[in-house]
Amino acid sequence: MEIDYEPEEYYSPPPMSADEAEDELVCLAVNLAKERLLDKSASNQLVSEIIRLGTAKERLQKEKLRKENELLTAKTDAINFNKANEKFYSRVLRAMHDYAPHIYSNTEEDEDYEYDE
Repeated sequence: MEIDYEPEEYYSPPPMSADEAEDELVCLAVNLAKERLLDKSASNQLVSEIIRLGTAKERLQKEKLRKENELLTAKTDAINFNKANEKFYSRVLRAMHDYAPHIYSNTEEDEDYEYDE
């Protein structure tokens, strides 16, 4: 039984992101591999490499890397937020000290605490 395979010509809009471009290339490569498999001209190395790129495992690894990147960004944002809060509370404590110095004067806590200016 001989399969008559003719690749269809089609227009696809240009990819909007690197991921879309990569997906399109993988799709084209898989189609080419399919053509070469059908006419029995594909090398084993070519076929296995192209198919590896489109496997679920590879996609999961990419998604894991994206999520790890998002997590690192969130951690960085949290650290920056905490630094801003520390400065804010330091200013609040300094303002309270300046407003009512008699309450906070001559205490051990006041001597040990370093105010940010």
